[in-house]
Amino acid sequence: MSKAERLIEMMITINAKRHFKVSELAEEFSVSKRTVLRDLQSLEQAGFPLYSEVGAAGGYHVLKERVLPPITFSENEAKAVFFAYQSLQFYKDLPFEQERISVSKKFLNCLPADMQNSITKLQSKVIFWVPDRHCDSPFLKQLLDIVTNDQAVTVRYASEHSVTVRTLVPIGLYAMNGLWYVPSYCMKAGAVREFRVDRIEEIIEVIERPEKKAPVSLRRYLGRIETGDDHHIRIKLSRTAVKRCEADFLLARGLEVLEDGSGIIDMNIAESSLLLVTDILLPLGPDAEVEGPKELIDVMRQRAEALYKHYCK
Repeated sequence: MSKAERLIEMMITINAKRHFKVSELAEEFSVSKRTVLRDLQSLEQAGFPLYSEVGAAGGYHVLKERVLPPITFSENEAKAVFFAYQSLQFYKDLPFEQERISVSKKFLNCLPADMQNSITKLQSKVIFWVPDRHCDSPFLKQLLDIVTNDQAVTVRYASEHSVTVRTLVPIGLYAMNGLWYVPSYCMKAGAVREFRVDRIEEIIEVIERPEKKAPVSLRRYLGRIETGDDHHIRIKLSRTAVKRCEADFLLARGLEVLEDGSGIIDMNIAESSLLLVTDILLPLGPDAEVEGPKELIDVMRQRAEALYKHYCK
């Protein structure tokens, strides 16, 4: 067995053992203790997290986080990993930001020079851009642990209008347009509400999930945001408005582009999306004509009147 093969086998062995002595490895790999010590030193220099204990009952321990054995990648698989890395690059807050950076460095340094050059070119030519957000999400990592462990949490939350204390039963976490959201069953509201992670000012207490659980999975929740059936909307669009709505994740689903470049949006939406649609349509002015429902027209009128009073009276 070559040294490289022995190091790989040794990494797999001690990752499974977690605690071991040099004499055990020497016997298992049929080498001297001196050779095992040199091998352990090589693994430590490569970043394997070991620490030693002296004394009769001493030995080596693997630190808390397990280290995976080496994995071989094809060139396209390596590029796929870096595409995934690129998709996260411009998020201001990530649960594992430092680990993401170290993974990138380790992975890139292990590749042949020609593959490194190819991936470096990709990084400069392809970007998954997200808006630059000037807001921090200091509790993102803690919320990820809460979601993963199926717990509930009491937080101090700053909405647009007030700061309140709420107990949330999270459905999950998702990111969109550079912001993180934690849709949850809100015990105060008695319903599912959406909360922005950057607006959580304090985590007051982490508690066991109450008997009342969040009613849907995260995937189903996100599906309902896009395809709810509380209101049937129909909107005529000019060519200019079509270009704007094509880029919107919600309205693009119901957009039909006509031969002359104008368009019609004909679709169902959830009650929770009514204000979102209003915010999209108002800047379009007369280029977007809402034919229904009455609820959407009423909200549009209220927003327009509020703007008129603010700027014209």
